[in-house]
Amino acid sequence: MVLKTFNLNEETYRKFSEFCKEHGISMSKQINVFIESQIEKEPEVRKSYLKKLEAIRKGGYTKTFISIGDFEKHFEKNAPI
Repeated sequence: MVLKTFNLNEETYRKFSEFCKEHGISMSKQINVFIESQIEKEPEVRKSYLKKLEAIRKGGYTKTFISIGDFEKHFEKNAPI
């Protein structure tokens, strides 16, 4: 492993740092994967990486409910049969 220094916009760094913390991912690993995807000769690797990023961005995370009634309606409608 090599330690390198990059100059980043402070706001960009802050937002990416928060993003990584929220999703429990390593900032260094994400940067490494991104760089590898840019230099990879096989386009499938880039496609799979971009697909993975898009899934993270869309986030299939827990829905926010405004009230208990909304919560109950959601789970009544989506209850397994």
